[in-house]
Order: sequence, then structure tokens, then C-alpha cells
Amino acid sequence: MRHTKRMVAVAPVAIVMAALIAVSIGPNATAGGISPIDEASALLADELNTVEVIDRFGDSVVAVSVSVQGEIMRPFANVPEDEMPEEYRRFREFYGDEPPTQESSGSGFLIESDDDPFLVTNFHVVENALRPGSTDLLAGAEINVTFPADADAQVAVEVVGVNPSFDLALLQLQDESQLPDAPALSIADSDGLAVGQKTIAIGNPFGLESTVTSGIVSALERFVPTSGQVPVPMIQTDAAINPGNSGGPLLDSRGQLIGINTALINPQGRSFAGLGFAVPSNLLTESLTNLESGGVTDVSSTRPRLGVAAQALAAYPRGVRAELGLPDQGVAVIDVQPGSVAAKAGLRGSSGTLELDGFELPAPGDAIVAIDGDAVESVEDVTRKVTYESDAGDELDFSIVRDGEAMNLTVRLEVSATNAFDAAG
Repeated sequence: MRHTKRMVAVAPVAIVMAALIAVSIGPNATAGGISPIDEASALLADELNTVEVIDRFGDSVVAVSVSVQGEIMRPFANVPEDEMPEEYRRFREFYGDEPPTQESSGSGFLIESDDDPFLVTNFHVVENALRPGSTDLLAGAEINVTFPADADAQVAVEVVGVNPSFDLALLQLQDESQLPDAPALSIADSDGLAVGQKTIAIGNPFGLESTVTSGIVSALERFVPTSGQVPVPMIQTDAAINPGNSGGPLLDSRGQLIGINTALINPQGRSFAGLGFAVPSNLLTESLTNLESGGVTDVSSTRPRLGVAAQALAAYPRGVRAELGLPDQGVAVIDVQPGSVAAKAGLRGSSGTLELDGFELPAPGDAIVAIDGDAVESVEDVTRKVTYESDAGDELDFSIVRDGEAMNLTVRLEVSATNAFDAAG
């Protein structure tokens, strides 16, 4: 009954608000810069801003198409024609012996570095066309882009460098004479973003070129599962992000790049639920030099990493935690990478396994409960503190529990290739 009363009480407020709105924005109202709706040119300031951004920078966003030619499958290569199954003969007659081709698409955008033009997209957009651990194309693979100025022209590109950790790839036109007259996007400082500010996404969802959506910055520093290979503090936006938007730009009201559209959350199989995520532009800025140098780089090229695989203690049953003398809150170290800063500091990983409900799990090693006095509850807490809030050379005070005893370790951070990403940090 309380719930029913609350619902009834809201209704009069809504009616009053509707009346106030009707009064304040009636047909003759001009307050707040809103033009009368009977004027032919009546566009709100926000609408005009969106139109201007698209007019100026829409031509800088490309459609990226990837095709990978597979191997011919001949399951009956050594079987005489008249002994082949009839279904296979009909299939071969219809499709022929051409190698199957896998095709995928995404988006990208034009930037300029040292007066040279480049295109940026997501690593996962081009990944299937590349040799593992390389920027070289697989045999029979092609990557092309199309600019809005000539959507029928396929422009061949090569992959200069990739950073799988941040899901970034840098492309270059094989023939720069095919570059149209389009402005390079300027890269904004994503650290200056505020929740609520305007966002504009341009891309090619479902192959629909130059699709524009808009919204706001819904949240900052969202650590969500993405195709990147390390937790990234993503920008969350309610601008519609759909398959095919990957690699496209997220712009602010000045038309500056604030993020690279990368992922979406689609509960119950829906394509769009108002939950889009973009890699912050500052991660592109700091990765750009390494991307231009070519090859494959990762988070360890620019940022400190702990070098451990870890698991939140909350994932272990309370009885197990009590038996092992572990706190309810914290992160268990499962494995420590040799040569990492964690190994140098003396952090210890699992030394055995636990059997739970017939499954074997690694037993918790050291439990990290706080860093510099700040409580740790999740793996993301460790990643945020070590990788995104600290610099090489910083010394962090780790409060840990080892074999049921509380102790402290000093961890000195560094940027090193030995700090390559694995499960946590």
C-alpha cells in the first residue's frame, strides 16, 4: 500500500510540471534563446552546434572494411567424382572452389602527426587480418577505407602500429594522393571531461556510412569488459554505439576527439541500450609515438604495471576465507610474473589449489587489502591505483595479508616490457 500511495503522490507533481512547461515554452516564447516553432529557420543552439560539427568534421570519418580469404576446404579431395556424396557435389557446383572470404567492418578517423596523415581505429577491427603478434597482413587479407566524399572509392591502407592493451590501431594510406580534402581531428584532453557534457559519435553501424548520434558523457572511468587486453577507464556515453561504430570518434561540442568508440553493453541481445564506451583520447595521445614507430606495443610501453594475475577475495566462499585467515575484502594474488615490479617487491602468488564443489581453483597467495591506505576491493582498484594514478618511479605502500598475518611491502613502479599484461595488473 505504501508503494501505491507513493505512485499516486507523484502524478499531481507531473501534471503541474507539464503545465509549467506548457506556459514557459508556448508558441510565442523566446526566453532562453528558444525560437518560435513557426519560424522557418528555428533550430536550437544545440542543434546548430551538432550540425556545424558534422559539417566541419564528418568527412574525416571513414568506413573501414576488412576481408580475409580463408583456405579452400576439400574434404573429398582424393575421392573420385562419382563416389562423392551428392550433397557435396551440389554444394561445390553452386559455390565453386573459390576460397571462402570473411568480411567485417568498422570505423576510423583522420588525424595528423608531424604533418603526416594517419587513420585511427580499434585494434579489434583489423585484428583478424593480421598475423598474430605482428602488423603484417595475412596472405589474402585486405584492409580498405572509404571516405564520405567518395563512398564508392576503396582506398587501400596498411597497418603501421597496434596497441592491443588499449584496443588501438594506426593506419596509413598506401597512396596518399587518394587522401581527400578533409580536416584532421584535433585530440582533446580527456582528463578535462565532465559528466553531463555533450558527445557526438560518428561511424558506420551495420554498414550505414556516416551515421551520427549524440548524447552526453554518462560516466567516467568505467572499467567494463571490452576487447582491449587490459582494464581501461572508459568513457561511458548514451550516444548510440552499435556494431560498426567501433573505431569511430567520440567528439565534444567543439568537434574535438575525446574518445574512440569501442564497446557497448547489450543486455538481452539488444544492440543498443544507452550504454556505449569509448577509450579516452589521452590514451591515444600517449600511445601515438609508439604506434608511429610501428609494430606491436602494449600498456607497458607507457605505463607502470604490477605484473600479477589476481582475483577478488569476494569470489571465494566466506568459509574458505575464514579457514585461510583471509579478510572478506581485498584482492588475492594468484600468479606473479618473473621480473615484474611485483616480483621485485616480494609479492607471492598461489602455492597450491583448492577443491570447491568438485572444481580445482588456485589457492589465494598474498591478499592485497590496501594501497597507500586506500582500501582495495577489486582488481580494478589495483589497476586504477598502479597503472592510471601513478608514474614510473613512484613507491606505493601495499598492505597485505600473508598466511594470516598482516604486513606491508613497498612496491617501486617502473615502465618495463617485463610488466606485460596478464589477468589483472
